Amino acid sequence: VQLQASGGGLVQAGGSLSVSCAASGADFSNYVMAWFRQRPGKEREFVAAIDIVNKRGVYADSGKGRFTISRDNAKKMVYLQMNSVKAEDTAAYYCAARFGRVALSGMSTSNQYKYWGQGTLVTVSS
Repeated sequence: VQLQASGGGLVQAGGSLSVSCAASGADFSNYVMAWFRQRPGKEREFVAAIDIVNKRGVYADSGKGRFTISRDNAKKMVYLQMNSVKAEDTAAYYCAARFGRVALSGMSTSNQYKYWGQGTLVTVSS
């Protein structure tokens, strides 16, 4: 599967922004999808993931209550809606995919994901 992230840009603190990831290839509905981010000078970190069957979202503490991950299997798309953004949300956001389900604890681990898209840059101005 190939992944193409888009939707990044400049947003004011407290505002909202949605980033999207388009997937190509078959069996998208059988892929766990996730968003990771890499803040300036920091290592890549987990943001959110969405399961296959029940489309349950899993979130890093940093995004709980502010971020929502969703997927549209018919369109082969995954989205990350970010509300009440903060300066510390400034980062390159990457979508990732893995075939088949994984334990809940594994959904936040980057080495569980085989496929990665290029990053889309989100800049939050304070």
